Amino acid sequence: MKTNQSISTFIKDHSTLFILIVPLLAAAIVTQFAGGLVFQRVITTLFINLILVLGLQVFMGNSGILSFSHIGFMGIGAYASVLFSMSPQAKMAALPELYPILQNVQLPFVMALLIGALIAALVGAVLGYPLMRLSDAAAVITMFGMLVIIHVVLVHWSEVTNGPRTLFGVDHLTTLWTAVIFGILAIVLAYWFRESSLGLKLRASRDDRYAAGSIGINIVIVRWMGFILSAFIAGFAGGLWAHFITSFSPSAFYLAETFTILAMLVVGGTGSVTGAVVGTVAVTLAREGLRALENGINSSGAVSIEVFGLTEVALSVFLILVLILRPGGIFGSHEIQWGKKQMLPVEENGNGIEQ
Repeated sequence: MKTNQSISTFIKDHSTLFILIVPLLAAAIVTQFAGGLVFQRVITTLFINLILVLGLQVFMGNSGILSFSHIGFMGIGAYASVLFSMSPQAKMAALPELYPILQNVQLPFVMALLIGALIAALVGAVLGYPLMRLSDAAAVITMFGMLVIIHVVLVHWSEVTNGPRTLFGVDHLTTLWTAVIFGILAIVLAYWFRESSLGLKLRASRDDRYAAGSIGINIVIVRWMGFILSAFIAGFAGGLWAHFITSFSPSAFYLAETFTILAMLVVGGTGSVTGAVVGTVAVTLAREGLRALENGINSSGAVSIEVFGLTEVALSVFLILVLILRPGGIFGSHEIQWGKKQMLPVEENGNGIEQ
């Protein structure tokens, strides 16, 4: 009897995780048995994007600081994991100038992902610490500068990235269920961080950094720890994406992808894990539907001119409408839970602070 009560209490206390994970898991199962290859690729991409958005939410949603550098860490994780997973023969063909110490190194897939994520986190730790003292516009500008720096390094470090050219020869190791498993783990990790003492301190510094500092919270350290975790998750997602796409260039980790990931988080609500999940699903399905519509119009010959850019324009309009109607996103800072009223009519400012 006590065991049943304990299980019931655990489920009730963590109902957000069950509500978010069960539908995603069900969608993956249906896709596996009833979806075609195209739909499987869409759902796999959705889970990889979900990991990226959750990584961004860990820092941006809890600190209130807009981070443009997130996609840069995705690129670091992608290239670093590939360097440790590719066979020596593939490296000789794709990276003829690679350093000899890395030429014959080949590790298992998951280990390569972890190393790529750790390298991304290390870069984030080194570059991010001096910036954690900044807030507001200064923090946003420096985060964008960090993205530019990482992009320039990826473009010109030809020994390990093949420069601006496409890196090929990557093994296709990311399957649907690989993305699903790590996507679910990312949801649990992001929710755990939000409910942890570190997450609470980070949100306290977001709401009022002076009051947080007056009660002994080291704002720089809590921001730094959140930033490192965010970079780790982004690097891990980058490794999954690299082994799913199998060929890419540094241009894949720049402004276009940054806008997409930011849109996913902003639409759902930066202040909650629920918002990150809902925003990712909504924007991914909208993008794929608009792409299919655009391709259908062009292939049917219904119009005399070729239609292009429909996806980007519609996504931008959708983002503007959401920000006008609900500045804090669909869910804002509220987590979906059993037995509690949802979608409270609350307005939030750009930092996720309720007004």
